Amino acid sequence: MITPATTSATLAGQLRKVHHLAFNVKDLARSRWFYGQVLGLQELQGDQVPKTLRTLVAEGKVANFVMADGLVLDLFAEPHLNPPDPDPTQQFTRANHLAFDIAPEDFDLALAVLSQHGVQIDHGPVTRPTGRGIYFYDPDGFMLEIRCDAI
Repeated sequence: MITPATTSATLAGQLRKVHHLAFNVKDLARSRWFYGQVLGLQELQGDQVPKTLRTLVAEGKVANFVMADGLVLDLFAEPHLNPPDPDPTQQFTRANHLAFDIAPEDFDLALAVLSQHGVQIDHGPVTRPTGRGIYFYDPDGFMLEIRCDAI
């Protein structure tokens, strides 16, 4: 549970941008068509796909799109996952996590700040060829990630 900390440690100014959004989708083919054809987002192909996701993309379990500003949208196929409410107007039913980008030299500071504030960690830190990440929950139980590029 997140509780106000007695320390003044924060990540103010350290989170550089939203790195990617990840959504769980019931029908990956339909969602690929929607994001690629209807919204006109560029689907990442071949070497454009992050190394950590290439196997899942090849298996048809993930699709990645990039927006004009560089934000990446990851679609994760979850055909058996039903949202808490089938009404799409209900919040937090289909999102997987929100990822913030941080400089590699500030990643350990992020870990310390999360720890000092008693933030519930889901998993990590993890190290991948593309960088490091840690997954944790906000006060409403929505998963967030702080990630950095590999050095």
